Amino acid sequence: MNALYFDEHGELDVVQYGEVPAPEPGPGEVLVRVRACALNYLDIWVRRGWPGLKLKMPHWCGADVSGEIVELGDQVTNWQVGQRVVVDPGVNLSEDEYSRRGEDSVSPGYHVLGEHMRGGAAEYLSISARNLSAMPDGIDFPRAAAPLLVSLTAWRMLMHQARLRAGESVLVVGAGGGVNSMAIQIAKLAGAFVYTVAGNPAKAEQAQALGADVVLDRSRVDWGKELYRLTSRRGVDVVVDNVGQATITTSMQAVARGGRIVIVGNTSGPQAEIDIRYIFGKQISLIGSTMGSHQDFRDVLKLLWAGKIKPVIHQVMPLSEGIEAYKMMQEGRQFGKIVLVP
Repeated sequence: MNALYFDEHGELDVVQYGEVPAPEPGPGEVLVRVRACALNYLDIWVRRGWPGLKLKMPHWCGADVSGEIVELGDQVTNWQVGQRVVVDPGVNLSEDEYSRRGEDSVSPGYHVLGEHMRGGAAEYLSISARNLSAMPDGIDFPRAAAPLLVSLTAWRMLMHQARLRAGESVLVVGAGGGVNSMAIQIAKLAGAFVYTVAGNPAKAEQAQALGADVVLDRSRVDWGKELYRLTSRRGVDVVVDNVGQATITTSMQAVARGGRIVIVGNTSGPQAEIDIRYIFGKQISLIGSTMGSHQDFRDVLKLLWAGKIKPVIHQVMPLSEGIEAYKMMQEGRQFGKIVLVP
């Protein structure tokens, strides 16, 4: 089969499109013909690698998958060949105290499709049948794949980790990424007043269309000072900051006393200098989050299938043009998700 793969960690020049061994379903697994696979910034981090990340090469990423079942492994009885499905990108390889209490993504045995194991940026994927959910009629494959990882991540981040309540205010730092485009929608659905920082007028307009109450175009204003002014020097209850190094200081200034900053990424870099006085002086909380539980995934699917939150797709491209798609994402030229179609 063909895949968008790499044989070693590095920059974009290590990525290739070509033939790789096709997977075969083991006991309890199904073989899915991938019909759509969305990109995530996670793919870039995995490609670059980090200390301790050991992957079987060649490796291909891709956490967001929709497709059709083409083969059933042994012991799979509740699915049929031809069914349209989406894939829960969180894979539990062990049972422990965390998974038993529903904190799947905290478990050291929790792996992410495309990160710790080969993903969906290929023509076929073999995955545990426990990770499948049926697609409803009337939804096409790109729309089904695009929101999976990012809506799961945004849901846990806001509803479980930040414990967002109706009537609170939220600042989403950066509007173009997948998680943030879903965070705007989920925060509004929860009854929050949403401020968003956008990188340019076009992204500002798109963020407003998603439901953001106030959009701060950082190409025109100092967003930290402007937010301080708009909130009468109070700040916001919750800040979503997935940018990291470049924005965390301003986010700590922008959050209200007793507020919470939730972090699920670091697109501008992982190493940041923090003025600890903000933490104890304002009594704020820095909260980490990643992915979510399998029940979270099912809860989010109900919202997606009902149209309560909607996928945000920048562009659908052939898998064979995946290198250009990665370049577009790495340069931040998209708003929402880029989806690859084999």
